[in-house]
Amino acid sequence: MNAPFPLPAVPVRGLHHFAWRCRDAEETRHFYEDLLGLPLVHVIKSDHVPSTGEYCPYVHIFFQMADGSYIAFFDLGDNQKAQPSPNTPAWVNHLALQVDSVDALLAAKVRLEAAGVEVLGVTDHHIIESIYFFDPNGIRLEFTTPTVTKATMDAHALRARAELDAWSMRKAQSIAAGEGARHG
Repeated sequence: MNAPFPLPAVPVRGLHHFAWRCRDAEETRHFYEDLLGLPLVHVIKSDHVPSTGEYCPYVHIFFQMADGSYIAFFDLGDNQKAQPSPNTPAWVNHLALQVDSVDALLAAKVRLEAAGVEVLGVTDHHIIESIYFFDPNGIRLEFTTPTVTKATMDAHALRARAELDAWSMRKAQSIAAGEGARHG
């Protein structure tokens, strides 16, 4: 078991932005602004990375979501997109964005499919319903909406640590037996 930290955690107030590499800023703008309806609200252009000073010309584009958070992209000017991780299935790494209702989810599915985007779902996860699709950069996106009450989610929260502890024990036993958690 991990020891407690000596200082309290700094409160995290929400997501400011999720940033990813894109192949082409205009192609990405078209997808996120014109198709998904997220307005382009900020552009940063520079030849040097502010945190490292490294020379790497880029444009950094930001699209705002209704809650005030952003999804952002870096176009490095070489027409390359980020490569998927070779040890991770394509369905694992994704960005889930919440919509208002099941009706909104269904409307999004119709709009995406009409634009030629392949959509998987609607998938019922018993607490949310979701659709899945890829952006032009190969990033898997999920549109999702809650389908249960806050009381139901609060009940899940009360059990979350015990469920994770049980998974961790099962995983350790499977690895010790040479099976791996997927086979346990």
